[in-house]
Amino acid sequence: MNNSVVWFRRDLRVGDLPTLTAASDAGGQVLGLFVLDDRLLGPSGSPRSDRLFADLAELDRQLGGRLMVVRGDPAVVVPSVAKSVEADEVHISADYGPYGRERDAAVAKSVTLVATGSPYAVAPGRVTKADGDPYKVFTPYFRQWLAHGWRGPAATDATTVQWIDPEDAAGEVKRVAIPAPGRDVVGPVGEAGALEQWKEYRENHLREYDDERNRPDLDTTSRMSIPLKYGTIHPRTMLADLSRRTDDGAQAYRRQLAWRDFYADILFQKPQSARSNYDSKFDRLRHDSGAAADLAFIAWCEGRTGFPIVDAGMRQLAAENWMHNRVRMIVASFLVKDLHIPWWRGARYFMNHLVDGDLASNQHGWQWTAGSGTDASPFFRVFNPITQGEKFDPDGTYVRRWVPELRGVPGKAVHSLKAMRPVDYPEPIVDHAHERQEALRRYGEIKD
Repeated sequence: MNNSVVWFRRDLRVGDLPTLTAASDAGGQVLGLFVLDDRLLGPSGSPRSDRLFADLAELDRQLGGRLMVVRGDPAVVVPSVAKSVEADEVHISADYGPYGRERDAAVAKSVTLVATGSPYAVAPGRVTKADGDPYKVFTPYFRQWLAHGWRGPAATDATTVQWIDPEDAAGEVKRVAIPAPGRDVVGPVGEAGALEQWKEYRENHLREYDDERNRPDLDTTSRMSIPLKYGTIHPRTMLADLSRRTDDGAQAYRRQLAWRDFYADILFQKPQSARSNYDSKFDRLRHDSGAAADLAFIAWCEGRTGFPIVDAGMRQLAAENWMHNRVRMIVASFLVKDLHIPWWRGARYFMNHLVDGDLASNQHGWQWTAGSGTDASPFFRVFNPITQGEKFDPDGTYVRRWVPELRGVPGKAVHSLKAMRPVDYPEPIVDHAHERQEALRRYGEIKD
């Protein structure tokens, strides 16, 4: 029997992990490996790095301290580690992102990679039209996604394979300590934490999800985007639970998991959309630049725009490295259509600060709001930040939670501030009505 390596990436768990089944079927012992890759860690931002380190430490605990963590270029260190334990195969969950595909192709030149499963319920490229073309609109994709279906959770745990002690990996690449997070990590970590978080949400809030998912004041969303990002839970596990329910909340939540797969599929089909407009027509859209635009961008980042719902969202991001999804759309619309700053500046800021920053979901969520993406919100749909606040934070609870200057303003008046604007809270940096017309004027220059 030959030994194997299980190379963990976006799958930091041992339950519902098909790579363990594949490694077990191959026979022999298994070395658990994680590579600290500076090409990923460098641009990731400290919130994501800190969460990664916390989840890695928990995975190492699940493996009884037998996770081998190394640092370096995967194309160099993965084959070297495999050689050190006489492993014929390296088992992975397939990565469909632009860098992941490039990295795995480089590694595969020196060692046999066996891909089993992926971070998605339905892997990118699987859901297509009858002619084989990918979908560009979510609703028909969703119908076909449902028809395609997905496997049930894999029956795996830490005992599925016999683990090799990293001390027995006597090669040139040495094991390194898992870095300590630079700050306290908020919320449950690791697989056990993810499963408990999902159970608590499922039992206490899921039924109301369809009614409450756009209400940041209620703070009743699941925040499962965080464990999904690091693979401490798989969407299959969640879908298996959702399949046993018929309430509207469960159905609406399942649709959100499909959106995650859809955006991963779009990025897989068109990798350049991570950095550029999916719809090239928007390459001609005029944006603001220069010192004034930079000052406006800084005010947006710091939550000092004078628009309460926008400022509350940006301050929540600074404090929690997370933001409610409805508010993400509001602040994105404000940046792109009120400040006329390109979506990729905002997307980059989000990726640096969001603990759940996922390239496919983040970039294409921004393009949806900017109108330049697939299945995008029309550009002429410009969110009014005051009416959005009044609709989705009707009592002003969310704004007062994050903008202390406004805690003395009662009810929904906190959004318009018509009766009073505290002296320590800034005036609006733009006139929304004017900037809406300017955004539509610029769109008119490119729409034909």
